[in-house]
Formats: sequence, C-alpha cells, structure tokens
Amino acid sequence: MSRHIASAKLYVGVWLALICLTAATAAVSGVELGPFNVVVALVIATSKMLLVALFFMGVKYLSQRMTVVVIVAGLFWLFILLALSMTDYVSRAWA
Repeated sequence: MSRHIASAKLYVGVWLALICLTAATAAVSGVELGPFNVVVALVIATSKMLLVALFFMGVKYLSQRMTVVVIVAGLFWLFILLALSMTDYVSRAWA
C-alpha cells in the first residue's frame, strides 16, 4: 500500500479555509435570509465536513473499495434519517 504524504502548506491552507468558513457561519447567522438561512448554513457545514473528511481524515488519498463502501453507506444512512425527519415535519398540523 502506498502512502500519500501531504505537505504542511496543504494542511495550513485547509485549516485557513475552515477558519474562513467558520467566520462565514458566524457572519451569516446575523443576516436575515428568510427560508435560505438553513440552506446557507447547511452548505457551509457540508463544505467544512468535506474538507475535514477529504484532507484531515485522508479520504481523498485512499483508493480502497471498502472506504468507498463505508462512505456511501454513511451517506445512505444520513439520507434515511433526513427522509424520516422530513416526513415527520411535513405531516404535522402547524395551525
């Protein structure tokens, strides 16, 4: 198995991107965007999650099929949880 060694410059760049995205989260929380508040917050959170998973957890450099299976299974489980949560949200009487 070959190992990939990332440079310190890459890690500092990813860390700075995470800091910027955290600042963006704090800045957007004070802005009223109507129904898009949640959308913007989720986009920023997903971007941060991808940066952490790809670079700090090393998912970008792994080419094993089992890694792909675990990631797909995790995303599938997330989809199931979100779908069940949304069915509860939609089925409530909000009067």
